Amino acid sequence: MRKVFTNIKQLLQVRPKGLDYVAGLSMSELPKIDNAFLAIQEDRIVAFGKMSDYRPKQHDQCIDAHGRLLLPSWCDSHSHTVFAANRSGEFTDRIKGLSYEQIAERGGGILNSAKTLQDTPEDRLFKQALSRIKTLEKLGTGALEIKSGYGLTTRDELKMLRVIKKISKHSAVKIRSTFLGAHAIPEAYKNDKSAYIDLIINEMLPIIKKEKLADYIDVFCEKGYFNLEDTDRILTAAKAFGLKPKIHVNQFNAFGGVALGVKHKAISVDHLEQLLETDIEALKDTETMAVALPGCSFFLGIPYTPARKLIDAGLPLALATDYNPGSAPSGNVNLIVSLACIKMKMSPEEAINAATINGAYAMGVSDDYGSITVGKKANLILSTPMESYIEIPYAFGNNPVFKAVLNGAV
Repeated sequence: MRKVFTNIKQLLQVRPKGLDYVAGLSMSELPKIDNAFLAIQEDRIVAFGKMSDYRPKQHDQCIDAHGRLLLPSWCDSHSHTVFAANRSGEFTDRIKGLSYEQIAERGGGILNSAKTLQDTPEDRLFKQALSRIKTLEKLGTGALEIKSGYGLTTRDELKMLRVIKKISKHSAVKIRSTFLGAHAIPEAYKNDKSAYIDLIINEMLPIIKKEKLADYIDVFCEKGYFNLEDTDRILTAAKAFGLKPKIHVNQFNAFGGVALGVKHKAISVDHLEQLLETDIEALKDTETMAVALPGCSFFLGIPYTPARKLIDAGLPLALATDYNPGSAPSGNVNLIVSLACIKMKMSPEEAINAATINGAYAMGVSDDYGSITVGKKANLILSTPMESYIEIPYAFGNNPVFKAVLNGAV
């Protein structure tokens, strides 16, 4: 039996097979069909088009979408959704004028989250994270990358990755797992960073490969954390364990991390709040996606990724939430799309492309997610009644999702 959405006001992000992402001027194009239908068989899109072309089949289950939009669900390619507790105390520290770096120097930040997570049992960690993801489902997220990085010991990094693996079996959201053991330098290794990197390479990575716990590896390539030499060493070692890179880079300082990511054929380079012309040149004619995280810029009061420079240079750009307890405590992609338009001067079309088809590419799931394409998974957003998709970023703070469709189920 087919499930058929009929009388769709606008069917958005209609793409041919084989298009993995859009770049440059193409990001301003958002193909749509007005007054459309879309048919689902089990968990896949099997047909779509104008209502005038709809030919009912026996036993079609029709859902009247009159006045509503239908679009692919959001693909959030950068999150830290598994964590043990919020860091609301640091929120007031920032209001009083302390910077992210100053809070970290006082024992806050990532090390604060690590201490809490190390004391939290795996089962409780799983229940907390799964509850958050249920909320994200209602906000339209249909694919989500989740990083470790709040463990910082072999036991606790593995605990996080096992929780992520368990979530992937209990959620209809498509989950990708990233190992981020190089997120910060643990207190026990503050005077011997090289020894901690040895631990990552010689102890953590072999177990991760054996238990198939991660799809990607990430490094926080930043001053005071892991420099270019450290990052190169970790990414070089990770290749032997089958992990493809995704890198935190250029959040506070730009010193060559983008070019290093390109050298290692990273699937994405994320943050880019600081960006040099040499970084833009390094990204040209590569398969590496630039990823902006405007929720972090909004919350910390730091610069936004210069989206216009990237897009006007002909490059692709993805948007993600960076959902985490310290610098971006929201996983709402609808808000991220609004921030991209309001603060980064992206058009609604560019922002929606960045959060769907380009987001899918940045987490390696574009074969199945990110666009309205026959054969792709039916992970979709049925909107509240609206005149145009422009209302999604325009009405910031609102939830435009009337119903989420995950694997064909409404």
